[in-house]
Amino acid sequence: MKVYLVGGAVRDKLLGRPILERDYVVVGATIRDMLKLGYQQVGKDFPVFLHPESKDEHALARTERKQGQGYTGFICDFAPTVTLEDDLIRRDLTVNAIAEDEHGNLIDPYHGKTDLDNRILRHVSTAFSEDPLRILRVARFAARYHYLGFTIADDTFQLMSDMVDAGELNTLTKERVWMEIEKSLKDGSIHVFTNVLSDLKALPHVTPWQTQWDHTTSNVIANQISKLDQNHNAYLRSAFSLWQYAADLSAFDLEQTHKIPKAYAESLRDLQANLPLLQSQSWQADTLMQIFNQLDAWRRPERLNIFINTARVINDICASRTIVLNKAYEAAITVKAQEVIALGAKGPEIKVEMDKLKLTRITCLLTKN
Repeated sequence: MKVYLVGGAVRDKLLGRPILERDYVVVGATIRDMLKLGYQQVGKDFPVFLHPESKDEHALARTERKQGQGYTGFICDFAPTVTLEDDLIRRDLTVNAIAEDEHGNLIDPYHGKTDLDNRILRHVSTAFSEDPLRILRVARFAARYHYLGFTIADDTFQLMSDMVDAGELNTLTKERVWMEIEKSLKDGSIHVFTNVLSDLKALPHVTPWQTQWDHTTSNVIANQISKLDQNHNAYLRSAFSLWQYAADLSAFDLEQTHKIPKAYAESLRDLQANLPLLQSQSWQADTLMQIFNQLDAWRRPERLNIFINTARVINDICASRTIVLNKAYEAAITVKAQEVIALGAKGPEIKVEMDKLKLTRITCLLTKN
């Protein structure tokens, strides 16, 4: 039985990037062997185990044979006779098919180290085409490592293009597509991810409402996202909204049909609905009140915070107006029900009078500015 560190941990170690998780391949062992050593089995379709102490994932070396269409339906063989080379050849990219033994020696049968050095993303074998999810994964890797100068090998790009043309992306579940999108948002280069899919003519299968994307748009979006407060607790929702705010959503149900989380879809719609008001030539107190009411800011101030965090990076006018918007909210939120009750307001009149008082305080603020 031999254990090898594989995949992303080896790749990122060679690139000098932080290692976020460690995955291992075990060669020459059986399920019984692993259980005897105290490993906890967690895999159902194929044996994956958690190390008894580190809890790192250890998978038995395996081969895969495609049965059916899409990214599921693989038949796995995880016999002790499966070699490390057999296991590595089923992986997507050569840079992900490098292993390291317990002494730190690299096992690199498919020349992944050379491709790392040359900054190339290249498929390991033609078996790449059996899993359409790999189209999105490669786009995501291209985005993640764009800052290092990585590009997709021509033959790999052609293979991906052929898969798109064959309709393979249509076999992916919307939940799985979203997972890849969200990972790319977290990596911070969603524009590169989108450029790759656009060049492959794959966007209609991934974000069909996004019909106006081009590389000029990409540069604008990248610049805006780079200005976001990445420490903001809703950074990803802001980034998603900027990425998509010019899209026509009228014919699409993001949450139910495309499985976009409700929080992301809500923040996008908030931006689309309120950005015209923020940019309006009629910048008056009732305009600001309309924004606050549409965002339900009195009960859900986080929606306003996300809108401000997103809109402020769009242009200089939005930046200056979001500052005023925030000050106006701080002024209006000081209005308390007790104030209008003391003036004789009762029942439904309380809210009406509170809104009037809020409007007055916003007006005073705008007059000073």
